[in-house]
Formats: sequence, structure tokens, C-alpha cells
Amino acid sequence: MQPSEMVMNPKQVFLSVLIFGVAGLLLFMYLQVWIEEQHTGWEPVNYLQPIPRIMTREQIRGHITNQNLKFHITEDPKGKKENLLLNSERPMRVFTKTSHSQGEDRVLGKTTGPPTIKLIAKHQGTRTVFKKFSEMKWPLDIHPLNKSLIKDNKWKETDVAQEKRRSFLQESCKKYGGVSRPQSHLFHMVSRIYVEDKHKILYCEVPKAGCSNWKRILMVLSGLASSAYNISHDAVHYGKHLKKLDSFDLKGIYTRLNTYTKAVFVRDPMERLVSAFRDKFEHPNSYYHPVFGKAIIKKYRPNACEEALNNGSGVKFKEFVHYLLDSHRPVGMDIHWEKVSKLCYPCLINYDFVGKFETLEEDANYFLQLIGAPKELKFPNFKDRHSSDERTNAQVVRQYLKDLTRTERQLIYDFYDLDYLMFNYTTPFL
Repeated sequence: MQPSEMVMNPKQVFLSVLIFGVAGLLLFMYLQVWIEEQHTGWEPVNYLQPIPRIMTREQIRGHITNQNLKFHITEDPKGKKENLLLNSERPMRVFTKTSHSQGEDRVLGKTTGPPTIKLIAKHQGTRTVFKKFSEMKWPLDIHPLNKSLIKDNKWKETDVAQEKRRSFLQESCKKYGGVSRPQSHLFHMVSRIYVEDKHKILYCEVPKAGCSNWKRILMVLSGLASSAYNISHDAVHYGKHLKKLDSFDLKGIYTRLNTYTKAVFVRDPMERLVSAFRDKFEHPNSYYHPVFGKAIIKKYRPNACEEALNNGSGVKFKEFVHYLLDSHRPVGMDIHWEKVSKLCYPCLINYDFVGKFETLEEDANYFLQLIGAPKELKFPNFKDRHSSDERTNAQVVRQYLKDLTRTERQLIYDFYDLDYLMFNYTTPFL
């Protein structure tokens, strides 16, 4: 053979390199999986962290199914009908343990013997917790409130109102909810619930319904502060002093949902919407103006000036409503005007106490008596921010609704219809 015949042409070189490269990659993937199986075994994967194994979406589903877990993995929402109570826009996440396990991980995996035996015991323990969740009864049972600490007859009317609210909510969920199993991630469902372990309280945060002062109360109850009046707005909202239920592992969530007193405080949906607009768009705000304001003005204000497009200030209530009702919003939803049905899932998590902003102090102080709070602790009645502004009430709401057409007002009501129905709020004047 002549030397010239032994030289490979460029195409042959390229194909050879490609074949060896693919073979090497496949070998590397196989070795990585084999080594990990030898040392760790499979664990639940958190999609918000780097995935420790190379797994396809179908394989992940298979693992979840093998654990008897029946909470759904989020699919692509396009083309799917929205579930009024349970639709989630949160990124896909598979159950995993987190930092606030408070020793529960250690109890779950505690065993003795060789590493292989420990691994089997840990895996079986995890499967037990998954099985408990798949067999959980939904909606969760309501636990009768412990009224043994109530010695004063002055709470009689408040107690009667409370029982009526809980019964009404239960009946509304049966009538309008139409669900018996969760269609959303458990972690998403409990992501707005704050935990106070000392008095065994779960409080679901509904913004613009007294949540800032409720967080102050939780900080006092947990021993983080001596008085609710000495805690600043920033400490309440940005200090990260309080734990949320989604920061616990599965066993921690399961135990607290079934043994702690669960409370939610709500507000007339139209009042809450106007209150959120006034707070976020009628005062300087370094987040809501550039993030929401600019997008709203750009889409819903014809011939907007350059200054408004650049800083996002001066959003009108009518423009804000157009954004809220738009199925193709230029920017996503926000907890300050999200429906309570999507924040707290009251048809799946049966709350033991349903308070209302309209009777906030009375309801809150009654609740503090029920859970055995210190007698001197009273719910604060001060306005958290913009204290010189008039509180948003029915009269203020009417002034804002004047700028809307009858159709727009009706559409707002339709948007919040479940909140109106579940919490027995009167249909607004349209």
C-alpha cells in the first residue's frame, strides 16, 4: 500500500473523532451513575439544586411513582385548563429535606449496623413518610378549638361568628371547590404558612389583611422580640426571623399540619386590591415601579411619555386592572393581589380559625386567648406604612371604582369570585 493511500481524508477524521467522543461520554455517564449507586443510593431530587444524577424526566417520574407519592409534578401549563383552587405557577420541584428538620431527619434515619443496613433503613424511612402523604386524607380535618383557656363571656359573640365562618367555608368548598386531592406541590401549598412552634401555630399570610402586625405577634410569641411595637417594617418583612412551613422536611410538614392550630385572616377582595394598588403604586417604590409599573405602562398606556416608560411611576388604577385581568400579562402575579384561594388553599388545608380584617383586633385578640398567649400581649392596631393615608375602606374603594366601566368591575368580581364565595363577602356594587 502506498503512503498516500494510508492518509485519511478530513471527513473520515471527523467521523472517527465524533464516534470516540460519543463513546467516551457514554462511558463517563455510565461510570458516574454506577459509582453513585455504590456509595449513596437514590435520594429525592430538588430541581432547584444541581441534579446529582443524570436522569431523564421519565426516570424521575418513575422514581416518584415507586415511592407511592401522589402529589403531581408540574407540567407545561400551556393548553391546560386552569384549576381555580389549585393551579400552581411554581417551578417543578420534587420533595427533598431542608435545613429546618429540627432533628427529624436524624430520627428518621437513625439506625445501627453496617453502611448497607443504614442505607436500607434510611430508604425505607423515606418511603414511609412518602406513603403517609400519599394516604393523607384531603381536605385535612378541622380540629375543634381548645376553648378551655377562655374564661370571659365577652368572647361569646366572637366565638359564634367564628363557628359560622368555619362552617360556611366548609360548605362553600364542598359546593364550589370540586377537589378532594391536591393538584399542586405540597411545598407550594404551604409556602405562605408561617410556623410558631412554641404555641403550635400555623399562620397563612394574606398580604393587605393585617399580615405585618401578625408577623410581629409571631415574633413576640416565639421570643424574638419583647413588644410588637418595637419591630420595624424591614425587620418584619426582610429579616427572615420567622420560619415557613415549606422549610421543613416532609415529616415536619405532615406533623404540624395535623397537630398545630391553623389560622388565616382574610379581607374583602375589592378592598384588598385597592389597598395593594395604593401601597405599591401611589408611593415611591424601588421594586414595584420598575418591575410592574414599567411593564404595565408600556402595554396599557397608548403614547406613554419617555419618563413614565423609564421609571414606571404613575400607574393608573384602570391600567392596573387591565393588567390584572389580562390572560397574557406582561409580568406575573404578585402575592399582594393574588387570590386567597391560591395563597392558602383553604379547601384543602382546613383552617381552625378564620379571621377577618374587618374585625381584625377582636378576632386576633380572641385567637391569642385561644392559644394561651401572654395576657399582656394584644394585637397592635397601628398602620404599618403610610400612616398619614386614610385606611382603605368601602368609601375609598368606591372612588377608585368610578374610573372603571361596569364590565371591568364585573370582571374583577369574577376574578375573585371564589374568595367572595368562600368567606361570605357581599357582592360589591357593580
